[in-house]
Amino acid sequence: MSQIFDPINPPDRLLMGPGPINADPRVLRAMSAQLVGQYDPAMTEYMNETQVLYRQVFKTNNDATFLIDGTSRAGIEAVLVSILAPGDKVLIPVFGRFGYLLQEICHRCGAEVHTIEVPWGEVFTPDQIEDAIKKVQPKLLATVQGDTSTTMNQPLDELGGICEKYGVLFYTDATASVVGNTLDVDAWGIDAVSVGLQKCLGGPSGSAPITLSDKFVTEIRKRQHVEAGIRTKEHHDRGQIIRSNYFDLPMVLDYWGPERLNHHTEAASMLYCSRECARIVLQEGVDECVLRHKINGDAMQQGLAAMGLKLYGDQAHKMNNVVAVWIPDDIDGEAVRMQMLLDYGIEIGTSFGPLKGRVWRIGTMGYNARKDAVLKTLVSLESVLRRNGFKLPMGDAIDTAMKFYE
Repeated sequence: MSQIFDPINPPDRLLMGPGPINADPRVLRAMSAQLVGQYDPAMTEYMNETQVLYRQVFKTNNDATFLIDGTSRAGIEAVLVSILAPGDKVLIPVFGRFGYLLQEICHRCGAEVHTIEVPWGEVFTPDQIEDAIKKVQPKLLATVQGDTSTTMNQPLDELGGICEKYGVLFYTDATASVVGNTLDVDAWGIDAVSVGLQKCLGGPSGSAPITLSDKFVTEIRKRQHVEAGIRTKEHHDRGQIIRSNYFDLPMVLDYWGPERLNHHTEAASMLYCSRECARIVLQEGVDECVLRHKINGDAMQQGLAAMGLKLYGDQAHKMNNVVAVWIPDDIDGEAVRMQMLLDYGIEIGTSFGPLKGRVWRIGTMGYNARKDAVLKTLVSLESVLRRNGFKLPMGDAIDTAMKFYE
């Protein structure tokens, strides 16, 4: 019991799984800054600056660009519970675990949920999604861009035009893909996007940046509600009340907007963190950040293949920042993961559902999307596999990765 009074001192780990990753040291320093009051001019200015920064991260002019206090799932739930009234139709293309998450949340919103599916390891064509939209006629198309459970990256660039054609709102969760893969919100006609910090943005889980188009905001404002106790005679409720207080986006928008109408106490340390994540990305450049993830992700992919491991899924649609490989026959996948963790201090992941215990997922994300992290992971995995009886060409993984970098 005396250990509970010891200070926190986590073990030194290199997190090369599908997320979370090691936070950038600059982000950790920003999080340690002293708190100020939620209406202090310094605080509200940090909020304004964070909005400006994330508009550039998302490549959007959306005024409604702000943070949801909570993990990336909080951002997903805020978007869905605010746009979907009971009985509204939503179409969800499912190609991995996180499509099922969208389905779960939409059911809890009381929506009429329709899904289409492809086998894990594949993505949808625009025609498949358009055919389903014509059949279902949903209010909302809800997608995942990059699903880390399968490492696949769903192409989105044609879907906004399809949704516009049929009068459908278009939402995507880009938690695992933002700034590691191209995401062009305005050019692609996406109405709502939510993300998290713990992947390519290089921070910890706990804040969910989102952006909403004017069209999306107009729609959720039809369900405007103001709490008793802060309501004035100028405030008027309308439509079906949103079935969450904390995730009521019209109320959160009023908190982030000029009125600063009280909703919750902003999580100041996570605001500092989110601001710093965006600042670092923009200092590098969004396109340059995506390219860095592609270069290091491709080096990892090629090194793993040279090791004799079989790559999983449609490689033409693999995310830049995470790759999956089949666990070789006669190899205990969990034993390898534990040896990587305990002997080398490196974490890699397995997956979920039909892929649990059948693949390893290895990420190159955020602060860890760098050459030395890739090479350390390849060397360590090669050593562990050899000690577990897997016959592989010694040194080929490193030689291949180094040649790629050259």
